[in-house]
Amino acid sequence: AESGLAMWLSLLLLLLLPGPLPVAGMEDAAFPHLGESSQPPPRACPLRCSCPRVDTVDCDGLDLRVFPDNITRAAQHLSLQNNQLQELPYNELSRLSGLRTLNLHNNLISSEGLPDEAFESLTQLQHIYVAHNKLSVAPQFLPRSLRVADLAANQVTEIFPLTFGEKPALRSVYLHNNQLSNAGLPPDAFRGSEAVTTLSVSNNRLSYLPPSLPPSLERLHLQNNLISKVPRGALSRQTQLRELYLQHNQLTDSGLDATTFSKLHSLEYLDLSHNQLTTVPAGLPRTLAILHLGRNRIRQVEAARLQGARGLRYLLLQHNQLGSSGLPAGALRPLRGLHTLHLYGNGLDRVPLALPRRLRALVLPHNHVATLGARDLAATPGLMELNLAYNRLTSARVHHRAFRRLRTLRSLDLAGNQLTRLPMGLPTGLHTLQLQRNQLRMLEPEPLTGLDQLQELSLAHNRLRVGDIGPGTWHELQALQVRHRLVRHTIPRAPPSPCLHCHIPNILVSW
Repeated sequence: AESGLAMWLSLLLLLLLPGPLPVAGMEDAAFPHLGESSQPPPRACPLRCSCPRVDTVDCDGLDLRVFPDNITRAAQHLSLQNNQLQELPYNELSRLSGLRTLNLHNNLISSEGLPDEAFESLTQLQHIYVAHNKLSVAPQFLPRSLRVADLAANQVTEIFPLTFGEKPALRSVYLHNNQLSNAGLPPDAFRGSEAVTTLSVSNNRLSYLPPSLPPSLERLHLQNNLISKVPRGALSRQTQLRELYLQHNQLTDSGLDATTFSKLHSLEYLDLSHNQLTTVPAGLPRTLAILHLGRNRIRQVEAARLQGARGLRYLLLQHNQLGSSGLPAGALRPLRGLHTLHLYGNGLDRVPLALPRRLRALVLPHNHVATLGARDLAATPGLMELNLAYNRLTSARVHHRAFRRLRTLRSLDLAGNQLTRLPMGLPTGLHTLQLQRNQLRMLEPEPLTGLDQLQELSLAHNRLRVGDIGPGTWHELQALQVRHRLVRHTIPRAPPSPCLHCHIPNILVSW
């Protein structure tokens, strides 16, 4: 009995003794060990944001009012656009030294909420977008590594030498829709930034073209300012400039001289519309392809002013003050390659004589043209579009051979005149014929004979009745399509690539 009792006591002691010491490498990985937290690891992505890659944090449109405080140090691309941020905390930004893209577009950030040293630690930053905020001055310092800076649509009145200066990789700067005057733009604003190709300072308060612009510029937007003068030499170093936008300013003839554009040996597009010029500027470069002079006060075009611009293809002179002597015979003769001539809304009483032979589009609506003679269009046999709408043409003063040589004409617009019958001798290759809003009283088959390619014929708002349409009138018009369509002439905008003769998209002309 004693031996049995001893055995039971031994078993009880074994059960009460602690287990053997753990062997290295045999721990339960799921069990919290001494000195380790039992809480889950911190989130790799800020709350409500998305992180599609390790280096990308997207917090777009979350109505954030505070800068996220747990952004990974590995972030290279951070988007905080479309939020309610009012300030950028330096201590949070300074952690993100690897950032390459910082998008702060459309917030409420003021200059007071942006410390001077805010970006000093972002030594790899290449793209910064702070458009549509409430900055009153630009950041005093932006990183040297920067390639694109967008500060558009703020209230910026001043930038500083190191905002955009000393940035050898900088390519594009956007400052449009601010309140910059010349006093807020230092002369050394781009010193040490010799690679800038695009600069937009449109919709500001500049009164003259800023000096010391980067010589590398290819596109310069200065439209919608108060510019009345381009100082002599201001564009003397910009030999790579291809597009120059100066429309909607206060330029006068005295604000330009013969050297203003003469050094721009790469210029292809020049927009001087909506200014106060009374003559075509002198010294235009040979490379110029598109010249927009609409809505000025030009009364006469002198051939001498166009001698240098022999490569011009599009000349836009709509809404000027060109009268009966505004385009003397041969004034455009130097422009041998001219493709399109816009003369909408002037006071011309006849088609200009001796136009360039290669002209393809002549746009002359809303003038005072009352006569179309037998040889008025003889110099331009290659015309494909002719617009004489809303002039003062009558049937008696349109010669029956006026269109005889226009064998390639595809579009003819004679709307809004005083024609009482169809013109004779229409080109057989016509695709579009606009005759609405005339005084047509009859429609006979003879003027339409041979127009088997005509696809669109507009006769609305005339004095035609069913009985006024002669039998067989429609017989020849096999390609005619009955439809309602608004036809507008189009012109090319500035070429989007260095190749001028590559595809150029079209935009509607503003009349």
